[in-house]
Amino acid sequence: MTTLTRPWVVQVWIDEIPDSGRTIELDADEAARAAIAKAAGVDSVARLSAAFTLSRAGRAGVHVTGTVSATVRQTCVVTLDAVTNEIEEAVYLVFAPTRAGIESVVEGSDPPEPLVDGTVDLGAVATEFVILGIDPYPRKPGAEFRTPATADASASPFAALAALKKRSGKSED
Repeated sequence: MTTLTRPWVVQVWIDEIPDSGRTIELDADEAARAAIAKAAGVDSVARLSAAFTLSRAGRAGVHVTGTVSATVRQTCVVTLDAVTNEIEEAVYLVFAPTRAGIESVVEGSDPPEPLVDGTVDLGAVATEFVILGIDPYPRKPGAEFRTPATADASASPFAALAALKKRSGKSED
């Protein structure tokens, strides 16, 4: 059985959230940033911070709002040079306990995130939003992919297939 490891864990018990709400600011340490970079498939995460406001949602739920920001180093898909990108993601989530495995859903809204053992893992929230904000095809400023110019029409893959077909003596009529 495989154990799921999370790169950054910052758990907050919902019982620790007063009726007036709670603000939490986080900065990932070097070990967490390295683990997040590995999980995200980027070269490095130089900076990762988050600011969250937690407020009660009914008796057993939690609203989490805030921002996650990071600096990530990736590889340009065109030049293969290092590219540094800034990420800034807004967070708005609702956490709620599940009842007999069925989450309550408000019509027209996303279902709430499940509360696990009465806690919200803000490290997991920040990690998820950073990964969502990463550019899947980073490009160095000014880098453009240009297809090679071929003047010879016989150099196309289809022309090569046609030549193979002719040599084998097969024709499709």
